[in-house]
Amino acid sequence: MSKTLVAYFSASGTTRRAAQRLADAISADQYEIRPAVTYTAADLNWQDKHSRSSVEMNDPAARPALADTDANIAAYDRIFLGFPIWWYTAPSIIRTFLESYDFSGKTIILFATSGGSGLGKTAQALASSCPGAEIRTGKMLNGMQDADSLRRWAESL
Repeated sequence: MSKTLVAYFSASGTTRRAAQRLADAISADQYEIRPAVTYTAADLNWQDKHSRSSVEMNDPAARPALADTDANIAAYDRIFLGFPIWWYTAPSIIRTFLESYDFSGKTIILFATSGGSGLGKTAQALASSCPGAEIRTGKMLNGMQDADSLRRWAESL
C-alpha cells in the first residue's frame, strides 16, 4: 500500500477530477470524503443566505456528518487533502473529516479548486482540527495540470 493518500471532498466534481489527476500522477491511494447527505444545487447556492452551505459556513461549530469514517489514515504518512474553496476557506466538512481521525505525526498538504480565491490562511484555520499533524498550504489545482508537473510538485514537498 502506498504511504501517500489523496483525500478529497468534491461537491460538483471539479475537485474530484483534480484529486484523481494528482493521485494518478503520484501513484497515491484515493479516498473520497462524502457527506451523509449529498449537497444539492440549492444547498450550494452561495447567494442564498439560508442555503445549507451558507448556514454551515456562517456557523464555526458546524460539522456536517460524514457518510462513513472508514479511511485507513493510520496506513499513511502523507495526506494530500483537497476541497473546493467556500467563502475563502475549506468547507465545514473538512473539519469534520480532520476531527474524525488521529492525524498525529502525519503531514497534510492542502490543495483546492476555486473559481476566484486561493488557499489564503486555510492551513492555519484547520490546524486546530488536526493536533499533532504538520499541515501545509499546498496549491490551487484549477485547470489541467499535467502529470509531470504534479509529480514534480509533490516530490518537492
